[in-house]
Order: sequence, then structure tokens, then C-alpha cells
Amino acid sequence: MAPSRNFRPILAALLAGSAMGLAAPVLAQETAAQDEDTALGTIYLDPAHSRAQDPDGNAADRASSQYVAEAELDRARMGDLKDLFAGIASVSVGGAIPVAQKIYVNGVDMLNLAVQVDGVAQNNRIFHHVSANAFDPGLMKFVRVDAGAAPADAGPHALAGAVVMETVDAADIIGEGRNFGGNSRLSYTGNGQTAAGSATLAGRHNGFEWLLYGKRASGQDYKTGAGDRIVGSAADLTSALLKLAYETPDGHRFELSGQRMDDDALRPYRANFASDSDVTTAQPLRRYDTQRQTVSLSYENTQAEGIWDPRVVLGWSEMDIAVDQPDIGRIQGLVTSRGLNKTFSAKIENRFHLSDVNTITAGVDFYDKESTYRDARWGPYTESARNLGLYVQARLEPTERLSTSFGLRWDDQRFTGISGWKGSFSGLSGNASVSYAITDAFSLRGGASSVFGGLILEDNFVYDDAWNYGNLRASRATNYTLGFDYEAGDLSLNGELFVTKINDARDRQIVNDMESRGFNIGLGYGWDGGYLRASYSHSKITVNGAGTDSWSAVDLGIPLGGVLALEAQHTPEGSDFTFGGSIEAAKSYRHTDAWADQRIPGYAVLNLFTEYQAPQIEGLVIRAEVNNLFDKTYADRATYGQDFRSITPLYEPGRSVQIVASMKF
Repeated sequence: MAPSRNFRPILAALLAGSAMGLAAPVLAQETAAQDEDTALGTIYLDPAHSRAQDPDGNAADRASSQYVAEAELDRARMGDLKDLFAGIASVSVGGAIPVAQKIYVNGVDMLNLAVQVDGVAQNNRIFHHVSANAFDPGLMKFVRVDAGAAPADAGPHALAGAVVMETVDAADIIGEGRNFGGNSRLSYTGNGQTAAGSATLAGRHNGFEWLLYGKRASGQDYKTGAGDRIVGSAADLTSALLKLAYETPDGHRFELSGQRMDDDALRPYRANFASDSDVTTAQPLRRYDTQRQTVSLSYENTQAEGIWDPRVVLGWSEMDIAVDQPDIGRIQGLVTSRGLNKTFSAKIENRFHLSDVNTITAGVDFYDKESTYRDARWGPYTESARNLGLYVQARLEPTERLSTSFGLRWDDQRFTGISGWKGSFSGLSGNASVSYAITDAFSLRGGASSVFGGLILEDNFVYDDAWNYGNLRASRATNYTLGFDYEAGDLSLNGELFVTKINDARDRQIVNDMESRGFNIGLGYGWDGGYLRASYSHSKITVNGAGTDSWSAVDLGIPLGGVLALEAQHTPEGSDFTFGGSIEAAKSYRHTDAWADQRIPGYAVLNLFTEYQAPQIEGLVIRAEVNNLFDKTYADRATYGQDFRSITPLYEPGRSVQIVASMKF
């Protein structure tokens, strides 16, 4: 059936954007091989399907882990980190624009979690007014959050857990029995007039694989529900990924991956909030030029079994930010300041398969981190740290109902300060998790860990050559979780209590103690053609034993209180349409602790969407969505500064209509 006239402009743009014209000869040869796999197929909102992709998904240390569902990944591809984690209440993302979006897990800043992309340790720390965790959801095929007691093989300094991300491979793009494939997406968002496009091409031949991905988004400033324009919020983002791999017939796989993300635009003077009335000096827009890069080289045997299952990962990650700073002392006007964080990391490990469900993982990892600041008058100032770690993690199921996981790691860190000061820190970390099925439907679980955190590199935009490092100590965290899981047919319920304590967390040349405690509740329910996912999280943080606010807890956590996330979708039988929506909400936070001088208002926001899989154009899906349907004026609960009258936070966009057209070929 020929496409209707209304579909032709969309289809033409998709074909041009993904360079299908160049691939026409290949596509012509493979047309006969196309089958149902070439369609986009079912996209699951149930996170159990994502958990199934994790080799350790059923291990006791994964019992409290949160997985981003396939549908959540798919719908976030033309969005940002807030969209990626929108369905998980315990993972909050505030900041409204990508350069300022910060991630909090159970109220704890992600700076205190081990973050990996394709097995490569990431640079978590950079200028405190921007995000150190800007990632493009369009790259991702798998995202997992381990909150609290993380396993020993999660990496060094996993104080409050870990975040693990994996980027797409050629096999995720190419249909079964084919050697070439790709997809492309175009989107337009009315609020902010943001146009975005992405394209992925992948191929394989005789064991060789390649994948090329690119994305570009640009637009204008968006408006809040009150009609106010958020100056400096315009999209200006470029992202790219290149992967090359070779796999032998007996499973030896070598993979080289490189990705880059750029955001270069005029932003608010302090990019994580709009303005501060207590500041008497001018607060003009200024340029923030941010670049994030990650390169990884890995080896594994995809067919390994028994006691020999090695994996080797070498990686390089870099975060580079240049910010125009007013030069008050001279007339020249602006001085560009620059912060550069870079990390080389390596990991060699082996998994001993004692049986289908019992494994022991042992390995060694290493990192070499360097953080530098410079501008026209000051610097370069540099802090650096090297860490060598040895670890072992056992995942054992003594009986069909009992699952256990426990591990140890030892880390030795060598630290060098700005003035040349040197310090050595070392310590043991231990973790243990257990899950016991009382009945076929109901199980209890718990976990605990004590984690050596070493000495972190500071925010390089606050470096001071007068610092005294003598008061600093290696940080240490303790984590406790206690929870339950209930599954009966299509219904699943879960809940947990959690406590995370971090002692001697570095704040420039002093140390602080912080604690986050609270609970999480989750609900999942499936039916023919549909699924509902809901979660509620409540957390409260303290610093040095006292209540705190968003300023006093910077780089440690943020006051969240109660947060709700709900998503649902349904595809009627025999229909080409899928309908769905989501609710994001937060209770009013009334505490006025530390320096806070006002309560944080609550909010509830409704988002709706419909997707159409065009039967007449194989692989084409068009989605229309309305976000913030009732045009609420609100800031996400994790957005900085809402508890201060003087600060105008980065409010989220008001009502926003978005159209996304995606094509798989």
C-alpha cells in the first residue's frame, strides 16, 4: 500500500536524514530478507525485560536495583536525562536544561556513586553550576541504577551505589539475518521551537561490525506555565557515537567505542538557576562550552563458560568546560576560564562459573584521574589521584529460595594536591546482600555495605592554592537496605527502607558527614496490551547531624521529600495505535532547615502521548505527546535553589506539544 500524501514529507525527511540514499544498493539486495524483525516491534514498559538483559539480574545484589524499561529508553531518545529516569521515583533529575541536569539517587548526589559507560569509569565532578553527568539517552540500550550496597565489582568509591550504562551495538540495530540496518528520528517541540534529528547506521560482515550514530538538537528559549521565558534555555546539543567490533566464530570479541557530546551556548550566569536577587552585580548570559568524551577498548568471550570467562576494559573519559568569566579587575571584559577533568581507567577480571547460577568474579582495576583549572590570570591548578583496586564478588544460590551475594575489595589511592601536597590512603570495602523467597510469590531482601571512598578531586572551579590538605581524611560510607518483593501473575509490588551514611566527605579543605534515609515503594501491573509502572520515594538528608537545604548539601545530596512517578501504556487488540501517559508529582517540602527561608511547593504534572505504527510504511512510528498538559508552573523537585526566596530556579517548560517520527530500516 502506498503511503498517503500526508506521510510523504515525513518519510522523505527521514530517508534524507539517515543517508538511506547512499545505502540503496545494499537495501535492494536485502529487501527479500526483511521480516517482522525489521519493524520496531513491541516496546516493553515492564522493567523485567531490561532486567533479563543483565547477566546478574537475579542476583541478590540486584534485588534493589532499578532498571530503565525499554519503553522509557525509546521515548527518551530525543529527550534528556529527566526523560530517561522519569519512571523511577527514587532517581530524580533536576535542572531543566541538559548542561545543568544533576542526578540524585535516594536523595544522594550522583557524584558519590560509581558511574560507568561501557565499563569505563566516568568523571563525576566538574563546575558546581553545571552537570558532570550529561549523557545522551539516544546512545543507550541499557541503564541500571544500584542504590546503596553496591557489589565490589561495581568499581572503586561506589559510596552510595552505582550507575551502569551501555551504548547500542550493531546487533541492536540490524535485523536478524541481515548485514545492514539503521534507524532515524526527527522531532519538533513547540515550546522552545526545538528541532532535533538523529540517525544510526550499522553493518556487519564476516565477524566485523560497525555502528555510526549522530544527533543534533537546536531551538529557542522555552516558556514556563506562567508564560515567562527562561532566558538561556535554548537547545544547542550535538552527540555522536562510533563503534567498531570484531568477533571470532568461537566468541572472542574485541570492541572499540568512542562517543562525544557537545553543548555550546549562552546560558544563565549560573547555569543551574535563572537568577539570584541577593547578588548585586550583573548576571548576564554567558557562554558555557561543554564537551564530554568517552573512549573504550574491551575484550570478552561471549561464549565463555566454566572457570575461564575473562573481560578486559581500557577506557578514557574527559569532561571539558569553558566558561566566560567577567574580568572585574580589567576593562577587557571577559576572561575564559576552563576546567578539564580526565580519567584513564583499566579493568581485568574473570568470572568463575561454578554452575548456571553460582559465580565468583575476581579482578583488578585502576584509575588515573587529573583535574585542572586555568584562566587568563590564574592557574593552571591541578589535583590528581591514582587508585589500584583488588576485588572479589561471589553470587551464590545455596537453595532454590535463597540467593546471596557478598564481596570484598581493597583500594590503595595516591593523591596529589594543588600545592604538590601528597597523601596516601587505603582501605577495605565489604558488601553482603541476601534474598529469600518465603513463598513462590513473596520474598524478603536486605543488603549492607561499608565502602572506602578515598579522597575525591574537588570542583576545579573553586581551586585555591592556599588550601591546607592536612585536615582531610579518606571518606567512608555505610549503606543498609531492607525490602520485600511480591509477584502474583501480572501484579508486582515492592518496597524498601534505606539508609546511606557518608563520613568525612570532602568539602574543599574540610570534611562533612551526611546521611540520607527513607523508603521506596513500587507497583507494576500488566494486562493484555498494556502495562502500568508506579513508584513513590521519600527521602530526607542531613549534613553534620542537622537538617539541610539545597545549598548546604551541594555535591552531597538535595532535599527531596516525597516524589511520585507513574507511567502507563495500552495498545488495543488489533490496533496500530498505542496510548499512554505519565504523572510526575512531589509533595510540598515544608522544612526550613539550615539557610532555607521558604517551603518548596508541591506539584502534579500530567503528560499524554499516542503512537502510531504505520502498517503501510514498514518500520515507521509517529508519536505525538503533550507534556505538562495543564500548563503548570513548577520546578522539578531535584532542581537547585527552590528553598531560597532570592533564587529564581530553572522552572520546567509549560505545556509542550512534541511530534516524533522514527523509522527503522
